[in-house]
Amino acid sequence: MKVISLYDFTGEAVKPWADAGYDCYCYDIQHTGYSKTVGKGRIFFMPADLHNPRVLDDIYQDHKGEVAFLCAFPVCTDMAVSGSRWFDIKRKQNPRFQDIAASYAIMCADLAKRLDCPYYVENPVSVLSTLWRKPDYTFHPFEYGQYIDRNHAEHPVWPEYIAPMDGYSKLTCLWSGNGFIMPEKRPVDCHSFGSSTQHRKLGGKSIKTKNIRSATPRGFAIAVFQHNRS
Repeated sequence: MKVISLYDFTGEAVKPWADAGYDCYCYDIQHTGYSKTVGKGRIFFMPADLHNPRVLDDIYQDHKGEVAFLCAFPVCTDMAVSGSRWFDIKRKQNPRFQDIAASYAIMCADLAKRLDCPYYVENPVSVLSTLWRKPDYTFHPFEYGQYIDRNHAEHPVWPEYIAPMDGYSKLTCLWSGNGFIMPEKRPVDCHSFGSSTQHRKLGGKSIKTKNIRSATPRGFAIAVFQHNRS
């Protein structure tokens, strides 16, 4: 069986699945097309313009009948309340800019329904709650920190930004369906509620900082796998 992750540059969300032997497909416009072995499985990093409905149709045709799980992280720039000071300017340029952004998130859920697999669509606190529907769940990364092996407490890629054991706060919303199971929380101490090192160091608009900010917390990724694997 396969796992699909949309708008996923880092692949953090699917690593537990790949480690267990699933073939995982991460689609993002930044990818150049390559794969790597992770544990017993592989992660395929596939280039894709996910704003194009035809691309989502192609993904469906390529994987229908074989998908165990889908997750998605659509671009939140035009929806997150943290960027609300820019909304008026953007609305003058395009009155429908938020409706368009919301449609991309809804398209991810529609693909999961077509593939008939459990799914979640992730976004920070945003206008998606009014333009689509209220989120099914919310969480902070530190609430799932105990799923990480304490021998690997430090983040393997970004230890200078992300607190050990995901001990940081960042309110995150999930829109889910098709039998998705929200994992049981196993929290660790939060190093700095509302003002994490990640938040302080990862401001700005660079692609690098955006990719790190959007990376799925390791503990949550492990928890989702453990509760939703086939």
